[in-house]
Amino acid sequence: MRNMVLSRLLIENIALPVTEGEGADEEALRTASLRIQREIGCDPSSIGIHKKSVDARRRGSERFVYSVCVSVPTSALSAVPNLPRDMKLYTEPSFTYRRGTRPMDGRPVIVGFGPAGMFCALALAGAGYRPLVLERGSSVEKRVAKVDAFIASRRLDPDTNIQFGAGGAGTFSDGKLMTRIQDPLCAYILSEFVLLGAPQDITWKARPHIGTDRLRGIVAEADRKIRSLGGDIIYDSPVELSGDIAKANGERLKYGVLILSPGHSARDLYASLIGSGFRVAPKAYSVGVRIEHLQENIDRAMHGKLAGDPILGHAEYSLSARRGNRGVYSFCMCPGGEVVPAASEDGGIVTNGMSCRARDGVNANAALAVSVLPEDYGATPDGAVEYQRALEQLAYTAGGGDFAAPCQTVGDFLKGGVGTAPSEISPSYMGGNVTMCDLHEILPPIVSDMLEFGIRQFDRRIAGFAASCAPLTGVETRTSAPVRILRGDDMTAPGHARIYPCGEGAGYAGGIMSAAADGLRVASAVIERYAPPADVL
Repeated sequence: MRNMVLSRLLIENIALPVTEGEGADEEALRTASLRIQREIGCDPSSIGIHKKSVDARRRGSERFVYSVCVSVPTSALSAVPNLPRDMKLYTEPSFTYRRGTRPMDGRPVIVGFGPAGMFCALALAGAGYRPLVLERGSSVEKRVAKVDAFIASRRLDPDTNIQFGAGGAGTFSDGKLMTRIQDPLCAYILSEFVLLGAPQDITWKARPHIGTDRLRGIVAEADRKIRSLGGDIIYDSPVELSGDIAKANGERLKYGVLILSPGHSARDLYASLIGSGFRVAPKAYSVGVRIEHLQENIDRAMHGKLAGDPILGHAEYSLSARRGNRGVYSFCMCPGGEVVPAASEDGGIVTNGMSCRARDGVNANAALAVSVLPEDYGATPDGAVEYQRALEQLAYTAGGGDFAAPCQTVGDFLKGGVGTAPSEISPSYMGGNVTMCDLHEILPPIVSDMLEFGIRQFDRRIAGFAASCAPLTGVETRTSAPVRILRGDDMTAPGHARIYPCGEGAGYAGGIMSAAADGLRVASAVIERYAPPADVL
């Protein structure tokens, strides 16, 4: 048995009623084992849950749906001519590369320590490339203190806030690890998060999340691991770029390669790239507002009589609708969370959502976002950024200053009224630092009209979604990067052979998982092109 060659199989679509409760996991494993005995003719040598989701589409017939991973002797498997449709071979995820031979004249320097920069640095450090990470914001501990101070004092640090600092914008979020990209690197990323301290269940839950409280420790552990592998991280170090010349804290940087993973709010860096002749293209993105409901009402509307069952957890939703060439959709839904102040510039309001691992807050919140197309802002990179900034400044003015956010109940928003104060549902933004006003006076008609359309459509799918007392707090403008820093097939910026745009801030990702995957792809491109740098001061 010790020298037996094993193959791994996934057995998919094992459905069990949620009434099985905690015993469902054991029953799924038993069902998979019986399938292996029947189809392969042997017992599995190991077995475990690979994925678990809840199918709640039919009220009263809610089901757990499992994928189970098993190991079987390869000799037994080879005797089976055709596997059933719901069984397939499975390969453990890994990050592999071939090392290049071109000399690297200096260390690789990574700008930004969000998910893309973090996973790029982890990969390069693990391969012996001793990366140097420069993050404009502060370390996790200092960043949390500065954000708390901002909420208490209303004095914003433009370099350390909910957008900038260790871990990127994701550090102050729900820590969702869902993605629509079909990339085998995703399974590897989840396993790496577990090694950094994330809960084991993120590897098998269909809608995994970590929570902002757990993410902070994970970011700190990633910092420690990178340093232990020969890398360095310097916080509070904004980078200025002019052509191929980069400066940090006034000193010119010597780098072998420069990896730009600045996050989607690095407007100053975008401006310097555009001014230096980099090819930067405008792109579609989305803007909107945050909507809040009582979490117990969302649970009841989606889970019915099973609402509150800890086996199911709190209900989540993902909604979308289209009209013509424009879409409206929910984004970054945070069960049991709060709406947070995500501004990175004085005189502007930006909202985002955040929740802890337990998701035990009173309110659920989500962004309601509407597509903004390049033609809406003149189809220029500068226009893309200014469209966001103008909305944020209008929101700040409407709120009356002091970072108070404009707010309107759904009832007023749909009927054209203004002034009704939220009653049953208290706005969570900055402890209720909101000003009741007419959001139609802030949002462009194409956005407000689509929001009205979307709210009515979504109310048909989730009873009470359009509750008149639900608060809408604006504005949500940082759903993704407004521009894309173009790169070629070799992942470098055209005309800049040693500069690699990377991640969400460069326009190649949209969330923690896709940003981390892009960071790994850029790291792979660097490793396959260059040999590790010689010792360089």
